[in-house]
Amino acid sequence: MDTSSFPASLSVPLDRDSFLRDLIRDLTEVLEQVIGIDEAAGFISLVGQQIGRRLDALYRQHLNVPRLNREQVAWTLVDLKKRIKGNFSILSQDNERIILVNTTCPFADQVLERPSMCMITSNVFGVITADNLGYARVTLEQTIASGDTGCRVVIHLRPPSDDDNMDGLEYFGMA
Repeated sequence: MDTSSFPASLSVPLDRDSFLRDLIRDLTEVLEQVIGIDEAAGFISLVGQQIGRRLDALYRQHLNVPRLNREQVAWTLVDLKKRIKGNFSILSQDNERIILVNTTCPFADQVLERPSMCMITSNVFGVITADNLGYARVTLEQTIASGDTGCRVVIHLRPPSDDDNMDGLEYFGMA
């Protein structure tokens, strides 16, 4: 077929970024429908772990450090999300936790009603934090995927005591 007759200025809303976001949403939807939301979140968590380790190595290399300190971890988490069109910022940080907030999801509207996609964020944040600081427990208190106006992510830097709330997923640093 000769494609020279197609209009060069055809206004089809398709580019690589939107295609890949749609692809991830559709893969997530199929996983959720076939194996269930919890199991889909588990599979997506594995992907998030791989991405987290790769990004952690990249930031350590570019910062020329063997390990990131707490401030560098918080900055890295915000920076990597900004680079992929998220809008995370540090609400607070201390020796107990890092609290991040977000107003824009990198997956845009494709994340709506797909909370298992948030496992990518949880795992990337958890792996980077734990591999540098030894431990992380990530709690997704609010998410755009669940219909909130923004995200609130709490990264606990110490294992909980018996009296603490155990919400969230725990991550332990690599030896």
